[in-house]
Amino acid sequence: MASFEERPVRLWQGGIETEIEIGGSGPPLVYFHGPWGLRHDRAFIASLAATHRVYAPKHPGTGRTDHEAAHKIDNWLDLMVYYDELLDVLGLERVALVGHSFGGLVAAELAATFRARAARLVLIDPVGLWRDDLPVTNWMVLEEGKRLRALFADPAGAAAKRFSVPPDDAAARVAAQVEFVWAQACTGKLVWPIPDKGLKKHLHRVAAPTLIIWGKEDGIINRAYAGEFASRIAGSRVELVDGAAHMPHLEAPETVARLVRGFLEG
Repeated sequence: MASFEERPVRLWQGGIETEIEIGGSGPPLVYFHGPWGLRHDRAFIASLAATHRVYAPKHPGTGRTDHEAAHKIDNWLDLMVYYDELLDVLGLERVALVGHSFGGLVAAELAATFRARAARLVLIDPVGLWRDDLPVTNWMVLEEGKRLRALFADPAGAAAKRFSVPPDDAAARVAAQVEFVWAQACTGKLVWPIPDKGLKKHLHRVAAPTLIIWGKEDGIINRAYAGEFASRIAGSRVELVDGAAHMPHLEAPETVARLVRGFLEG
């Protein structure tokens, strides 16, 4: 398994410092993590690093208690300029972009805003195109068991166990993390901006071949949502993963990695 090095990166004339994990060899790939953090995705990106040079940046502001960096990026266009500069610093002119959840939304926006950057685009359960009927505010009223079911096709399975944040009890730690993320999303206090429905207006500008991966049993956002993304990106296609819910790259990592590698190499 490929080993990763963590490298600090200073951007915007030194105004924002972030970290990026780099590992593997082969064609370059940039991976954007979702709101649960990069630490949960390491096994998955290590699998991708078997055939690709993987660059996995932390989102600006991640890990900062003062949110100083996040306050300097307060809209989606600034976020795109930030990542465009990051790719310049890394010497990546044209690269495959892969992202999960909100990270998929970032990847999609980058491909739409800087079309020459994206060689190929992979979106794993992207959470964007905000609609009034998405169950964000209703999420908090679900019973814990149903909340776990919506996150994981198998709440007692390996993916849930790998979700290793306090408290010790598996169900409690997943519930606690989910409550934190959605509470932050509902109040607009995430450490990086979540673009709104504006993305819907320019997804058609994505020119890169696009693969959308979705868990068949996703209880947070149903599979019709994947089709909505695909309908707005010419030439895109959707792959549904059996036995996976909202985190297919954790629940079925080998299947998802195989789909991603096949698409990138094809």
